[in-house]
Amino acid sequence: LRHFDEAIIETRARIEPINERFQLRNNYLEVIRDTVFVEHPAALIEMFVVMGNRDDIQGVRAATIRLVRKHADLIDDDFLNDPEVTRLFLDLLRSKHHLFTQLRRMERYGILGAYLPEFARVIGQMQFDLFHVYTVDAHTLQVVRNMRRFRYKNQEQGFPIAAHIHHQLPKVELLYIAGLYHDIAKGMGGDHSELGISIAKEFCERHGLGTWDTNLVCWLVENHLIMSTIAQRKDIQDPEVIHDFAMLVQDQVRLDYLYSLTVADINATNPTLWNSWRASLMRQLYMETRKLLRSGLENYVDRKDYIVQTKDHAIERLEEYNLTPEQTLQIWNNVDEDYFINESVSDIVWHTAAINKHDLSEGPLISIRDITSRRRADEGATQIFVYMKDTPHIFASIVSALDALALDVVDAKIASSASDLVFDTFTVLESDGAPVGDKPFRRERIRTTLLKYLNPEERPKDTAPRRTPRALRQFVLKTEVSITEGPDHSILSVVAPDRPGLLALLAKVFVEMDITVNTARITTLGERIEDHFHMSKNGKPIDDDATRSMLADRICQELDTHAEKVAV
Repeated sequence: LRHFDEAIIETRARIEPINERFQLRNNYLEVIRDTVFVEHPAALIEMFVVMGNRDDIQGVRAATIRLVRKHADLIDDDFLNDPEVTRLFLDLLRSKHHLFTQLRRMERYGILGAYLPEFARVIGQMQFDLFHVYTVDAHTLQVVRNMRRFRYKNQEQGFPIAAHIHHQLPKVELLYIAGLYHDIAKGMGGDHSELGISIAKEFCERHGLGTWDTNLVCWLVENHLIMSTIAQRKDIQDPEVIHDFAMLVQDQVRLDYLYSLTVADINATNPTLWNSWRASLMRQLYMETRKLLRSGLENYVDRKDYIVQTKDHAIERLEEYNLTPEQTLQIWNNVDEDYFINESVSDIVWHTAAINKHDLSEGPLISIRDITSRRRADEGATQIFVYMKDTPHIFASIVSALDALALDVVDAKIASSASDLVFDTFTVLESDGAPVGDKPFRRERIRTTLLKYLNPEERPKDTAPRRTPRALRQFVLKTEVSITEGPDHSILSVVAPDRPGLLALLAKVFVEMDITVNTARITTLGERIEDHFHMSKNGKPIDDDATRSMLADRICQELDTHAEKVAV
């Protein structure tokens, strides 16, 4: 079409010289003569630098595109190690305009794969899951595109932290290099994060980057999954988790680079992955780590001090609700210490104020609220707090009710007191990934359904199964279960194909084996889930090998059978 437009439609030519090799013809770039690339091979990279630094160039003339493709074989070892060429490529990464467009053009013309042979290996490489919806090369360029978008004013609403810190990065081209190389070792076998380090280092050395620059890029490639993993799988309310992550990051600059890479990576993997809950988790992890780094790692607050501080802050705020310290402490009588680690001060105040107004003789307390960022109304989720007398298998009853309501559980925090009272908080999203919102009828239905399921006399024996999306039916993966030891509990990790009702099935197995769930982190990654439970049996970790084996077998049997049924 470009050739047709040039040969048939164009009638007048407006020519603007750029340098001795290139000129503009009607705002399209072309070589001055057909021998330019033979005479000066570095022009194969220079042309993209020219376009990256001028916003008025609309594209490349058809004849020049043919010449570029014809002379791509000029890119040999001498070309790759030519200081002028490597300088030009770094200039491209620093260009002002349309970096993604230039990289995509380079790929289409056969230049990017020739100049970066390691990138050529992943061009067109499929990733056979629903977690990644792009090939490796398309995903990689999309990551760079997302990074570039952080520069724009209109992205401050969608990505406020990334947009704010983007302009503070000392060398933004290092972020783009990490984006280009974070998945470069995909398909090589082994951990691509580790295998990619040496490949990224070789690029940095070839392009003459300094030691600090090289170390940063390699560190980002090695750790590009860590921030997302911690945010989604660990309790980021726990000061020890924040301290360990801060020890890994070490300084504010690396935190800013890693956050930018992580957000760009998640959004380039699958558009559905970046929901309000993940956004709020990433924000919280970033802000808490930044606060610790600024105060100094030596000022780390240990677990006992953290609990004391949390209680003191909550008591102070509860005085605004006309609760005396004595009344507050009475409500908290002998509650698990983990409650004050897992819950924020805001949540504890909300729980305590609601408990103070509730009469347990009238039944369980069900309190519902949305949690959103102070800056972002579209970040967050819905919390459901349940306070009641402890009865067997409360976790199973609640998750079954939430499944019947078509709510997706993303987090669960279970606490109890010596008075046999439970303080359970479930964080949920609607099926579209959004909080419940200000919908009185929906909230009342949630409350009445939970009360019904928590009453053994009213609880439905069977519920209609939720519909499995067609795309998920195509992926029947085998369930993987691992059980490890924690300090005072066992940690159960379950990787399985994502299916509606899966959490309720797990709860059913827990009931059968008399397993108590203390906390749960629910992560959905495309077509699969990765759920992590802190659990115990009779108040102790599950250290018996036979019981562990039986639990793992029952979970695999239940989930695999269910996956096969809904796949039909």
